This record gives sequence, structure tokens and C-alpha cells, in this order.
Amino acid sequence: MSRFQQIFLDIESDILNQTYKAGELLPSENKLSKKYNVSRETIRKALNLLLDSGYIQKKQGKGSIVLDIKRFEFPISGLTSYKELEEAQNINSETLLIKNQVELLPEHIASLLKVTSNTKVHAVIRGRKVDGEAVILDKDYLLTSVIPELPDAEAKKSLYNYIENKLGLTISYARKEFVVEPATQEDRDLMTLHGDTHVVVTRSEVHLEDTTLFQYTESRHRLDKFRFTEFARRRPPMDTNSTSLI
Repeated sequence: MSRFQQIFLDIESDILNQTYKAGELLPSENKLSKKYNVSRETIRKALNLLLDSGYIQKKQGKGSIVLDIKRFEFPISGLTSYKELEEAQNINSETLLIKNQVELLPEHIASLLKVTSNTKVHAVIRGRKVDGEAVILDKDYLLTSVIPELPDAEAKKSLYNYIENKLGLTISYARKEFVVEPATQEDRDLMTLHGDTHVVVTRSEVHLEDTTLFQYTESRHRLDKFRFTEFARRRPPMDTNSTSLI
């Protein structure tokens, strides 16, 4: 990981835990370059990542203003674990580990991922209780070829913390899908739906820094509990007069 990405993650953490509060200015580029002992160009790259991620707004003559991130309950973009969201947003939550065992990847998922039907995975099912009600059902499939062992304690606590900090792997990107689907019998058995007939489903194929696919995840959410949001920033239209094909 490059230095400016490390600085981005450090400042992101400070914004999430409200060391830097909404409406406040970040330290100047000069102060940040001294703090991290890097060039101002490196700081600018980190600030540009914060800008693109919706954490700050740059204002000429003032600096970088921290934006209100409380609206980012479940951001569409980015890769954030439930544990990180729970801590950042002070969610009164409990995780129930329903299943953690090695088995063959379900055939329909193997076909979707274009892997062989005899691919072994850690199949992990976790229920998320918020204020005493089960409102999320997380189903994860992690390839044993990449994640050889997965203790119950780590599966219950945080998969990404275990993968990154214990196994030393770098999680990089994911392809995501968001749909509304009829609730299954499993949803009705394991979630507190209050008669809801549908749930919000997010599906992700997650890759490491070297592009290795290591995880397929399906997260099923009760309709009334969570809002999925994205930070969008308008880009100036491309000047077609200045482009050419060679």
C-alpha cells in the first residue's frame, strides 16, 4: 500500500471516530506533511481520495472542510465491514454466529463466479441484531484456497479484521449488486420481519490486491431499518474538441 493511501486511511479513521468533526477544517497541507513526514504532493493525493470518497470538501482560501458522514449508513461504494460501520455509527448491535463450516460452494454461485463446482469454501452465516431485533442476515463464502482456516471467534468478530490483520492479505475491490427480493423461508426463520414480504439484498464478489477472488457475500436486510446511500460528485463534461483518436 502506498504512503498516501495509508494517510488516507488514517485521516478517514479520524473522521469516522470524530477526531475531526463535521464542519471543521482539516489541518493544512503543510501541517499534515510535517505530521506524516511526507511531501505536500503526497498529502494532496491523500486529500483527493478523501474528496472522492465524500469525506471532505475543498474550499478555496479555507482548506478541507469535513463533511457530515452520518448519512452514510450503508454506502454503496467502498468496502466497509459491518464491524467498522457498527463502531463508526455507534449501532447497538449483536452478532450471532449461526454457521461456520467448510463445504462445497453452492452450484449456482460457482456458476456465477465461473469456478469449479468442487470449490471448497468456509460457509459463514451471521445474524445481526439491532436493538434486540434480527434485521440483517449475512451469508459469506470464503475460498479455502485463500483462507485456509477461519476460527469461530474470528468469524463472529470481523472477517476483514482477521483477513487483513491476522493473515496479512490486502482486500482491494468488489463488484456489487443491490436488489429487492421476496423474503425466503430462511429469512423468516432467522430475521425479525414483522410480516414483511421482501428484503433488500446486496451481493458482492470481493477480490484481493492481486485480483484474486476470495469471497462471495450475500447480505439480506429488513426493508425499514437501513438506508443505502452513495456520495456523488459532479465531474465537468469532457471537452470533445480537445480529444482525438490516434
